[in-house]
Amino acid sequence: MKIKTNKIDSANAKIEAEIPKSMIDENVEKIAKKLTKTASVQGFRKGKVPVNVIKKQYGERLVQDAESEALREVLNRGLDELKIAMSALIGEPNITQFNKDADKIEVSVTIATRPEIDLENYKEMVPEFQKPVISDEDVASRLEKLADAQGKFVDLKEQRAAQNGDSAIIDFEGSIDGELFEGGAAKEFALVLGSGQFIPGFEEQVVGMTIDEEKVVNVKFPESYGSEKLAGKDAAFKVTLHGIQEKVKVEIDDAFAAKMLAGQDDKSLENLKSQVKKQLEYEALAKLYNDELKPTLLETFVAKMQFDLPEFVVEQEIDVALNRKASTMSEEEIQELRQSADKLQELRETFRDDAQRSVRATFIIDALATAEKVRVDENEVMQTIYYEAMQMGQDPRLAYDKYKNAGYLPAIQMSMVEDKVLTQILNSKIEA
Repeated sequence: MKIKTNKIDSANAKIEAEIPKSMIDENVEKIAKKLTKTASVQGFRKGKVPVNVIKKQYGERLVQDAESEALREVLNRGLDELKIAMSALIGEPNITQFNKDADKIEVSVTIATRPEIDLENYKEMVPEFQKPVISDEDVASRLEKLADAQGKFVDLKEQRAAQNGDSAIIDFEGSIDGELFEGGAAKEFALVLGSGQFIPGFEEQVVGMTIDEEKVVNVKFPESYGSEKLAGKDAAFKVTLHGIQEKVKVEIDDAFAAKMLAGQDDKSLENLKSQVKKQLEYEALAKLYNDELKPTLLETFVAKMQFDLPEFVVEQEIDVALNRKASTMSEEEIQELRQSADKLQELRETFRDDAQRSVRATFIIDALATAEKVRVDENEVMQTIYYEAMQMGQDPRLAYDKYKNAGYLPAIQMSMVEDKVLTQILNSKIEA
């Protein structure tokens, strides 16, 4: 058997071979002899089946198995010549050529290996930065919001017009072009004015109404509204105001702190302020990380860490982008691509740069996770999905099974690894 190898670059290689028919015949003979010891053939005792009977019974299957064994030999010998370990391969070897004639089989196999990434100077690419500064005014503002959330609505002691912050008890009935629409009416609905709970313009027109007053509120549903029947439509709401409640202000004092810090030993207002400040620092730092530092840092790594990419992984990423694009195209556009290989290839190439960046980023994160000893196991992924599902009022088990059945768990895990490793790297550079 003739073998020729070509290491295209550090991540891609090609093995070409010419397999003589004699090698296939030898493999057929060897496999057939093994089967004589295990095959069950009617009229023969097990282990006593003649080779010629085995060949007749199994026929083409023996040839296919013999060719598969020859291909494995091609791969093994090719890897030996390339000095590449089988464990270093990414994905399955791709047979790009298999020409079979009476005397031989000409075969070409492309392989991909994990890229070699130089991480020697990656920490030098991370900028130093300072923690966000939280002022006393920031803490006071958050305490005001916490206190406001604890406030209770009570009936007005003195009658006045409704104003922002009040809870207006209203009946409303909505119509479009004089026709009532489903879900557009309610009785004695408690609407907190200024909360933005209703569509833009509605609450503003209730402000100033007095008890027992009736009014027609004219609004327009946003173009992005969830219901297609209502999106962008002008609507008229007949509104009756039955009552007004105002929120009783909660004083920010030790009693308030004791309620907020229930279960803790130190229930003082000073401790509450300290904890609020820490929470605000955490939120500000998380926003800085997620909105600015992490995306910029990853782009820096992608730009500065140059290495060869496994070509088939890039092609797979292009396929994903192409399928995503196809889902937004009309049937005529898709048919045009089916009829023109050139146009299809041209469209594929528009995704190549982004695909290469995405693949490069994935391998960089994988390498950094190893260097930083960052892991995310399946249990951690499950806990994250469960928590988010509960936050949204969904069944956690059903949410997890949905992601699992759709094959999304590896992507979620990789996203968590990226978040964790970039956070850890940034934390090492933070300035107090």
